[in-house]
Amino acid sequence: MGTPKKSPGSPRALEIVEPIGDRVLIRKDEDRKQTKAGLHLPDKIEIPTLTGRIVAISALVENDEDYPIKRYDRVLFNPKHGIPVDFEGDNRLYVIPVEDVVAVFRRETDGG
Repeated sequence: MGTPKKSPGSPRALEIVEPIGDRVLIRKDEDRKQTKAGLHLPDKIEIPTLTGRIVAISALVENDEDYPIKRYDRVLFNPKHGIPVDFEGDNRLYVIPVEDVVAVFRRETDGG
């Protein structure tokens, strides 16, 4: 007849985070605990990670041709204005103003 409705408190109900305005949702890359030379760093020392993956893009940004980013792009971002999202125990999600996304990592492919 009809599809069963899931109650909001149900463990099967899906909840998403959708950025609004000129913002994107980024999952920050793991903080490095080892230097390029192979030195292991103590837990107290943290090298700030400024890279991550776009998880979601607001409709405003998605429809703006001035922002050549899409979902799953790996980006370099300034976390200064980022808002951490405590979502299901994941402490690596941040809502970032799109102007704080300063670069997108692209792979060059040989067209021939």
